[in-house]
Amino acid sequence: MEKVVLIGAALPDDKNAEKSMAELEMLAETADCETAAYFLQNVKAYDCRTYVGSGKVEEIKEFIDVNDVTMAIVDAELSGSVTRNLEDELGVTVIDRSRLILDIFAARATSKEGKCQVELAQLKYILPRLSGIGRSLSRLGGGIGTRGPGETKLETDRRHIRARIEHLTEELKDIEKHRSNIRKKRQREEIPVVALVGYTNVGKSSLMNCLTDADAYVENKLFATLDPLMRKLRVSDTLEVVLSDTVGFVSKLPHHLVEAFKSTLEETKYADLILHVVDSSSEEIEMQMQVVDKILNELEVTDKPVITVFNKTDIKEPPSYLCTRDTVNISVKNKENISALLELIEKKLNDGKINLTLMIPYTEGKILGELYKNNLILEEECTDKGTKVKVFVEEARYNSLKEYIYDE
Repeated sequence: MEKVVLIGAALPDDKNAEKSMAELEMLAETADCETAAYFLQNVKAYDCRTYVGSGKVEEIKEFIDVNDVTMAIVDAELSGSVTRNLEDELGVTVIDRSRLILDIFAARATSKEGKCQVELAQLKYILPRLSGIGRSLSRLGGGIGTRGPGETKLETDRRHIRARIEHLTEELKDIEKHRSNIRKKRQREEIPVVALVGYTNVGKSSLMNCLTDADAYVENKLFATLDPLMRKLRVSDTLEVVLSDTVGFVSKLPHHLVEAFKSTLEETKYADLILHVVDSSSEEIEMQMQVVDKILNELEVTDKPVITVFNKTDIKEPPSYLCTRDTVNISVKNKENISALLELIEKKLNDGKINLTLMIPYTEGKILGELYKNNLILEEECTDKGTKVKVFVEEARYNSLKEYIYDE
């Protein structure tokens, strides 16, 4: 376990610096670090050499020397030169918030796709910073017989990293093709997809387990779930959906990570409905909701119906002004109000659909086949006049089917 100090800088108009440092401490804990102290410096502008200024660096250095600290974690994304300067001044390894998050993701990835995505994000992070952090990355470089004439060690490292990035990008393209084929199959079978999204550690995996008996991994730590999970969910007698769990979001999520995980996160883009799961007991409830909305906007997921699911209401109810007709309050722990959630899912997915009872003549077998292929048949009965079916169809199909409507 690393013993660490946390370092942050707050500009005059930064009202979230303390909250961000508190979250950084949770991230450090998730990475199995012990936080010895944190230092938050008020600044008019970030210092271009050391981020927090030389005076603060001296104070931190004194604390490190007498408390056996082995690492400093900075609550920002640093350039390679600033990282190198801080390491020279402090005498310990220095990493920034982005590298910490990437490390947590690397530890959590289990699937081939997850590992590829994390490694790609790590390499894209490292490449522009090699001159600053190269000393701690020597194992990434090439050995004897791999360097070109006149190449420096730094140039060799860059060449190897670029080649690895290219290879991983191609691998992820192949994985995305496979994911796209599965998606098309679901679309052909008209199985609605419901995507779970939310800030990290709000209870998405617990909700997944509650609804589907998925046995998803649950732990009270940030990013407990990394690899996507899909399970079928019987919403009602007439509706079955695929429920998709996604990686949790966090403020200041590294850009390269969002880019690398785009194929996984794009499941939300193709979903029929999004469940935005929120921890109603969190003191940062509005900030967390805003972070999720921001990332969904970045992914261009703006036109989907959304149900906001306030979880952990056994601890605290959400503020009333956040509750609308498209929200539901639940407690996964106590299994409270789950039926209300399922009813709202059904209502949202069935918007624009109607129930019809049709009598399809035996001579119109093609129409019956299309109904079976593209719609949910509730009941079927063979009669002297034809096949009588109760079917759930899009309202837009009413005119094409109205001549077959059965009047009892």
